[in-house]
Amino acid sequence: MFQRATAYMSNFSQNDRRDEVFSKAIKAGKRTYFFDVKATRGQDFYVTITESKRNGDSESYQKHKLFLYKEDFDNFLEGLQETLLVAKEKLASTDSQFENQTSDLKFEDL
Repeated sequence: MFQRATAYMSNFSQNDRRDEVFSKAIKAGKRTYFFDVKATRGQDFYVTITESKRNGDSESYQKHKLFLYKEDFDNFLEGLQETLLVAKEKLASTDSQFENQTSDLKFEDL
């Protein structure tokens, strides 16, 4: 994972890297997510979230980037936490429904 992140980061120009304060890469199946904290010339901070996915068997990557500015940090975090909570609750209810369905199954029913 780290080697892939290093190779990806080396594609940035030197100018793009000088404002980088923090970077974290997370491999998730066929995708890699990069969470970066960067500084502006005025020393304000912002976050970029980049999704990188390999295009088939080629060496090229499809990238989608989200810029999050400091004035939006709290609202973004609140919205993300609420969204993840709902997703986890829905997943848990789906899992429990599946467990209930399979637990009532008898060999004779097969």
